[in-house]
Amino acid sequence: MQAVNAYAQNALIQVPGLEGLHRMTDILLSERVPENGRVLVLGAGGGMELANLAKAHAHWTFEGVDPSQSMLDAARLATSAHADRICLHHGTISGASSGPFDGATCLLTFHFIPLAERLDTLKALRQRLRSGAPLVLAHMSFAQDDASRDLWMKRHAAFAISNGVDPAQADAGRVAMLERLHLLAPEAEEAMLAQAGFSGISLFFAGFDFRGWVAYAG
Repeated sequence: MQAVNAYAQNALIQVPGLEGLHRMTDILLSERVPENGRVLVLGAGGGMELANLAKAHAHWTFEGVDPSQSMLDAARLATSAHADRICLHHGTISGASSGPFDGATCLLTFHFIPLAERLDTLKALRQRLRSGAPLVLAHMSFAQDDASRDLWMKRHAAFAISNGVDPAQADAGRVAMLERLHLLAPEAEEAMLAQAGFSGISLFFAGFDFRGWVAYAG
């Protein structure tokens, strides 16, 4: 349980408006997912959205996928009260069942996926969704010229510092993220969603360097 709490606390420190993002995700899914709906969560590690959605919707069932076994273990702990309605898989989207699902989420995950794999991942999500089903997607996305990358990541570090993170630690994290994360500008994100077969693409969340969209399987 300590690992679960540590993950949740770190996410709140690093992501502006995270609690609101989760509430909005619930609202957007609820618009179209039926009472007994089936929801796919890509990047389920930690279990935050699984726990929130399972608590709010007693008749929804869930499938969660994550490439990190330790994060899946944390998700299993975080969602233990709803274990009978949640199936967790270790791996990428290819490890998820074929569905069809009534909705899907992918929060704080896509910036870890190499750019060469993004479109195939979105297509695989689309293939597993019923026509018209919502996908809620949120992660780091901002203009990718050098000046913008530098500015937004400095702002990311400043937000963490404002929440009590040691400045040296925050700056080290900023440098590491610039080196390791796979980032796209918002307009490129939306173009890729359309290319993968999603329509009705709408930006619903913006918090410093994070953006969130809802889109619907065509």
